[in-house]
Amino acid sequence: MGNKIITIDAHIINSMEKVWNFYTEPKHIVNWNFASYDWHCPEASNDLREGGTYFARMEAKDGSFGFDFTAIYDVVSLHDKLSYTLEDGRKVITLFSVEDGGIKVTTSFEAEDQNPLDMQKAGWQAILNNFKSYTETN
Repeated sequence: MGNKIITIDAHIINSMEKVWNFYTEPKHIVNWNFASYDWHCPEASNDLREGGTYFARMEAKDGSFGFDFTAIYDVVSLHDKLSYTLEDGRKVITLFSVEDGGIKVTTSFEAEDQNPLDMQKAGWQAILNNFKSYTETN
């Protein structure tokens, strides 16, 4: 397991309630949880409680590749913090804070060993950018 921590963030012009709901509700997750236009998230579920399971199916639209993203929540603090552990033991923390007329969403995650750090950061940032776009336009 890599010990390197990667941090990404986005500033979303919307209310905390809407940002939180769009980030955590499966009916919204499936609309933004992918890094590029040729991927999608056809299925998501979220048991939003400590010990609950987060699940998202991520697939290439052409069906050539896909994977399940599964984690168990360690901390769920409404409108403040989500922390979970991925199946491979890596930790992820997402913070929500009011800032400059909007909401800053900051995610820090432990890098994995199979892909370059810049590729991991770019992929996670692209997903967060999709979230920002979806939340600001819906």
